[in-house]
Amino acid sequence: MRLRLASALLLLFATTNLYAADYRVEPLDEPAPADEISADIAATLATTGARVIRGTSTTFCDIWLCKQWETQDDFKATSALLYPFTPGQLMGVVRYSRKGSDYRDQDIETGVYTLRYAQQPVDGSHVGTSLTRDFLLLLQAAADESPDVLDYSSLAERSAEAAGSSHPALLSMQRVEEDAKPLSMRHNEDHDWWIVGLEGKTKADKALLVEFVVYGVAAE
Repeated sequence: MRLRLASALLLLFATTNLYAADYRVEPLDEPAPADEISADIAATLATTGARVIRGTSTTFCDIWLCKQWETQDDFKATSALLYPFTPGQLMGVVRYSRKGSDYRDQDIETGVYTLRYAQQPVDGSHVGTSLTRDFLLLLQAAADESPDVLDYSSLAERSAEAAGSSHPALLSMQRVEEDAKPLSMRHNEDHDWWIVGLEGKTKADKALLVEFVVYGVAAE
């Protein structure tokens, strides 16, 4: 009886720690996997990336940003739109080493995905689901071979295929905090979001920091 109780407590402790694991980010001194992405996509990516680690040593995902991002010169941030990107543009690539989940708690299978910028539609279906409209949509890298901008219909459809559902697989982009630093991770305790901060470059060679929820789901 005591042995069973001890085993049950040990299992409970292990499970609790699994879900309470911290995340951190480290530099990754290797290029994106050339055998899993198209040559055209690979040519747009930085040769180094970032590794998100769960707990003490478990690799959660690896991220490579584009060498340069196109930005809108006349863009002015608002409370709803934070980033000067064009919907459908390529932002980078992510590799999941183990099954993950997106902002809607949809499963993300292990593998390589492209990341494309998207803006949440302004319609009745999305009222109250997010304070901001900036998202990164995931597409299976094998099905996304060109770095050209995708129209929303194609983007949403192909991202939904990556999620294996009727809704795109997405990561929520967040407002960059004043004291944010490149290659950083912060925890939003109210929502249990782990938010990664990464620095990219614009075509004008200016540094641009972006933040997005790498682990965590939308508030109900």
